[in-house]
This record gives sequence, C-alpha cells and structure tokens, in this order.
Amino acid sequence: MAKVKRRKWTTKQGESREAWVADYRDQQGVRRLKTFSTKKEADAWLDQAKHEIRQGTHTAPSASRTVAEAWGMWLDECVASGLERSTINQRQQHLEHHIKPFIGSVKLANLNTPGLYAFDKELREAGRSQIMRQKVMTNVGSMLTFAQGRGFVAQNVARGVKIKRDERQVTKGPLRPGVDFPTVSEINALIDNASGRMRPFVITAVFTGMRLSELRGLRWTDVNLEAGVIHVRQRADAWGKMGPPKSKAGKRDIPLAPIVVNSLRIWRLSCPKSDLDLVFPTKDGKPLAMQNFHNNGWYPLIEKCGVNYNFHMLRHAAASLFIAHLGWQPKRIQTVMGHASVNMTYDRYGHLFEDKEADREDMKRLEAAVRIA
Repeated sequence: MAKVKRRKWTTKQGESREAWVADYRDQQGVRRLKTFSTKKEADAWLDQAKHEIRQGTHTAPSASRTVAEAWGMWLDECVASGLERSTINQRQQHLEHHIKPFIGSVKLANLNTPGLYAFDKELREAGRSQIMRQKVMTNVGSMLTFAQGRGFVAQNVARGVKIKRDERQVTKGPLRPGVDFPTVSEINALIDNASGRMRPFVITAVFTGMRLSELRGLRWTDVNLEAGVIHVRQRADAWGKMGPPKSKAGKRDIPLAPIVVNSLRIWRLSCPKSDLDLVFPTKDGKPLAMQNFHNNGWYPLIEKCGVNYNFHMLRHAAASLFIAHLGWQPKRIQTVMGHASVNMTYDRYGHLFEDKEADREDMKRLEAAVRIA
C-alpha cells in the first residue's frame, strides 16, 4: 500500500537528520521510493503518482530518462519520419547549445513548469535572444509530446509555458517601400538590368510573390502558360532536396500577369534541360544552389541597380502591389501568398490596407466638429 513515512538517521558527524519517503508500487508492481524534505511535499507528490499509476502513465524518477536522452530519441524519430534537413539541424543545435548545458541531465519525471521558467531565465541571462528562447521552448514542448506518446513522461509540462515578447524591444515598424522592399521604380530597374535566367526569375518573383525555395523547385509541369497560372506544389530546400511546401497553405494556384507568361515563354526556348523538369535549373539541370544564386545572380544585380534588398523582399513588394493596384482583400492575399492564416497576412501587411485618404477626410471632419463646438 502506498504511504508516506518519516525516516530519521544520524550522520557520521553526529548530526540528526529527517526526511519523508513516498513508498509505493508502480503499475508494474515494482516498489519505488522517493524522498522529500517535508511531509506536505511527499503527500502531494504521492497523490499525483497514484493518479498516474491508475492512468498507466507513471514513470518513476529513478527509471526516468533524462531530457538529453529523450531529445536524442526524438531526433532519431524526426530523421526516420523524413523531416527536412534544416529542421533536424536546428533541433540538433538546440540540444548541443541550449539543452545539454542547462537541463540535459534533468530527469523527465522531475521536469515541471516552474523548472522550465527557471530554464528560460538561465537562457536569458546567458544572452539568448527572446526569439531564440521561444524557438527552444517550442522544441521542448514538441519533444515532450513525443516522450508522452512513448510513455516516458506523464504530462507535457511545457504546454503552460509562455515566453512573452517584450514589446518595448520591438523596434521594427510596418514594412515601407524604399526601405524594407523595393519601390515600383526600383522594381523596374531590377527587371531592366536583369539578364539571362535572372530576368524571368525576378519577373516571376515580383508578380507572384513566390518564395525563393518555391521558385528553385518550380517545374514546367506546374506552369500552365495557356491558362496563365502557376501551381505551387513543391519546393527545393537549402540542399537542393525536393519536397512539398512547408504547410498546407503553401500548395496554391497563382494567376500570372502577361509579362510573366511572355518572359517564361521566351525563357523556355533557352532553358537548360532538366531531368527534374525545373523551370530555373543550373546548366546541368540541377536545382540552383542558394549561395551560387546570391553570389552570381542576386548580389551583382542589386549592386548594378544601386539598391540593397535581400531577395525575400520581392515577396513583400509583390504583396504591396496586389493590395495597392489590384485592391485584393486580406483573404485573397493570404491564399496567393501561401500564408498559414489570415492573421499572418494582417500582421505583415495590415497597414497597407488602410485608406489614408479616408483617414485625412475623417480628421478634417473631426477638426471642423471641434471648431464648431
């Protein structure tokens, strides 16, 4: 029968000591002991342990795996499940640089919510950014979900942990043309100065908002020039491996402007042959390498144009064009851009939907009302 009992002993130095021991048998009938400094702690822990035993989810601390051990098993499962290489690498780095130095040796059975908040504090004091700490904690939660499913731990204690953003440290405001993404005149300069493969590449990016990985993985079979539409169905990761878009929303159909259709028709005549059927392959028909694309294509182009944007900013430029010149509403922008939710669309481009002329008229009416009063 499970019980809490007091244990007294005398140290070699002659000092009297006292502790409280939770004595019980787990769901396999194995006798277990756990020691506490107070009876209250022992009673509370034993009540929880008995509940877990009835549920068949209890793991004794002495038999529990450490966080690092469980993380390693989780990584093996991630590899076996075919997760992207970049995801595997990130989780491995988190293990080596953030988990092992702080909580790697902690038993899963001893991990709790206050302990994870203390872990976050240690990361912060060690200089980890708020964004990095959020990513680490998200992975801790995912690892614990895996461990819970394998019966290594009774509950996912990371579910209640929230790493809040310090809004005072957020200095980046709304995206602005000419600062955060190219203006219309700069877009024209990029197109006019692009040659060879870069010209249809840039034109397609500007008028579709496709991600670089999606353009690198684009197949001719997914381009319908007659109908004027691109079907986004795959992407190339940083190592050139083909796979589906990262989210369900990434699979989408994008209408094409005439300039995109015409430039792709012309490009197809000189496009290198590719066993992968790629629209923008290397001379050998392979996926464009990220570093080569930037060093030999993008960086020389922006230097020639006298601008300084990373390629991803063309995606923001496309969204701004869709909103300003087509009048597309948030839901349509979400669909074409492949955002996972309309909230993401509002977070990034909400300010572009504002009617500044209407705001000015409203302010005039407000001023008139105050003067009358």
